[in-house]
Amino acid sequence: MSGLLETRRLTRQFGGLRAIGDLSLSVNRGEILGVIGPNGAGKTTLFNLLTGIYPPSSGEILFEGLPIAGLRPSEIARRGVARTFQNIRLFRQLTVLENVRIAYDSQIVCSPPDALLSTPHARLREKESINASMELLELFELGSLAENRAGDLSYGAQRRLEIVRALALDPKLLLLDEPAAGMNPSEAMQLTDFLRWVHGKFSLTIVLIEHHMQMVMALSDRIEVLDFGVRIAGGKPDEVKGNPRVIEAYLGTEGELP
Repeated sequence: MSGLLETRRLTRQFGGLRAIGDLSLSVNRGEILGVIGPNGAGKTTLFNLLTGIYPPSSGEILFEGLPIAGLRPSEIARRGVARTFQNIRLFRQLTVLENVRIAYDSQIVCSPPDALLSTPHARLREKESINASMELLELFELGSLAENRAGDLSYGAQRRLEIVRALALDPKLLLLDEPAAGMNPSEAMQLTDFLRWVHGKFSLTIVLIEHHMQMVMALSDRIEVLDFGVRIAGGKPDEVKGNPRVIEAYLGTEGELP
């Protein structure tokens, strides 16, 4: 596998608090990488750095070999990095279709005069947007709900819609921040199968933050472990699961991870 994303001595300070410290890791093209760690380990801060929400205090972030640290989130998204959030962030008052079109339309080049005057070029782009968005929704069994308000969907359907919206950006790298949050064990394992299908269907590289250990162990090709913003372990799921430092970070004593 070739490298897609790399951080080099990445650090983020919030005043006197170091949320991420000298973090160097790589993500191989085509893999599913799990990022785990106890609460406060810096996992979501890492995603916020990778997507441009926070600038690094120091260090580098390379995507396809090019630096992206300090770029606006919209520019990083255009380069091929998309994400979902632990707390679902849909436009709840808009329809399911409109939520997807917002992401798809951000990739379309259409001049302001074309849009204002509704020129043939603008109408063609609008048709392309609707058709492409509906194709994605149908693929994820949400087509029949296209005109429903996003906020009226069930929890599971909202999770699927958030992933559909991310895929409308045509990403190379998909960052998933606790997609199983709020799900019971059965729902989480169904999500595991679903994400495995998404990974293959769209030829994606996925980085996954997840507290549901059975899910992350079953889904990930490789796992990186953070604690207080520092990498403490990494490797195949079975290697990480038995690592004493990982067990201590989670359990504070001897034991066994699920």
